[in-house]
Amino acid sequence: MSEVVNPALGDDVLERCARLPLKPEAVVLEGRFVRLEPLDLSEHLEALHAISNGEAIRIGARETAAYDAEAVIWRYMFNGPFANAAALGETLKGQIEAANGLTFCVIDRTLGHPVGVVNYMNNVPTFLKIELGSIWYSPLAQRTNANLEATYLMLEHAFGLGYRRVEWKCDALNARSRKSALRMGFQFEGIQEAHMIVKGRNRDTAWFRMLEWEWPTARVALENLLAREA
Repeated sequence: MSEVVNPALGDDVLERCARLPLKPEAVVLEGRFVRLEPLDLSEHLEALHAISNGEAIRIGARETAAYDAEAVIWRYMFNGPFANAAALGETLKGQIEAANGLTFCVIDRTLGHPVGVVNYMNNVPTFLKIELGSIWYSPLAQRTNANLEATYLMLEHAFGLGYRRVEWKCDALNARSRKSALRMGFQFEGIQEAHMIVKGRNRDTAWFRMLEWEWPTARVALENLLAREA
């Protein structure tokens, strides 16, 4: 039996490996419903803490009653809830300063106000892969199209830059995140057991991915979802 030889990738693919930076270039991503701005602690921190600390919120015509911030936002995150804005700022500062990541503040365009945080992270340009992660939203944005469009904008930008693989990982117990990944076109790859210890507890991690040749179909599906929810 002859040995199977994996063919070499084309020069265009290898050029991308050499061109893309380790820290993604800061950009603003504009959608119809949300705008993703590079997170600026001096501008965004106080507002982000106010919409994620469990207190009742009212911004414009949108409001939510007091809620359990641990259960609603922070249960499956590495940190949180945060007693004050300074504590949240320490976590966000680490994300902003990551050598291989880019942190965005999600601005609801109708409200003109921050509603969450999303990240490009674990960027490996030599392998043309990047991850969407450390994603959280205030109850003001949950069950709206904010996450749908923010994810669409990040996928469009990543594949436009030349990445071949975009990853999405979450705690295997996080049913909402797993459902969201599938709805947006990511493919489930399996469970990595005993992957981490988070907040003193075991974490099995569910892995999802989207590949550049899957993106055209997923893009149309996401655009159709956004059109229906406009």
